[in-house]
Amino acid sequence: MRILLDTHIFLWFISGDTQLSTDVRDAIRDPDNEVYLSAISVWEAIVKYQLGKLPLPEHPETYLPKQRDLHQIASLALDEISVVQLAKLPLLHRDPFDRMPICQALQNGLTIATVDTAIRAYSVNVM
Repeated sequence: MRILLDTHIFLWFISGDTQLSTDVRDAIRDPDNEVYLSAISVWEAIVKYQLGKLPLPEHPETYLPKQRDLHQIASLALDEISVVQLAKLPLLHRDPFDRMPICQALQNGLTIATVDTAIRAYSVNVM
């Protein structure tokens, strides 16, 4: 399976948060799965950190890539082909930090790991 982690799922995973389901945690750890974190999620986390809404043990520009590498999660860059998908999406979810990973998932055939019910409204694979 090819999995794109929503920002909260990545943060729960790296912190050992019990809100993360065992099934999702096991899927992330499964070496047969390709697991990705979007550059959009890093951007979102940095913005929330700067606004004082996301406490982290280190500055996000070092902490997030370090944790991603430590857990063998690949970085997914934002490309123009994915951005163009945005024009095709209905406005079911207004948060751009969530809409762009939906586009990336659709463009790259990825399953999104999320608990966000608005993301589930799109025709994208969700776990």
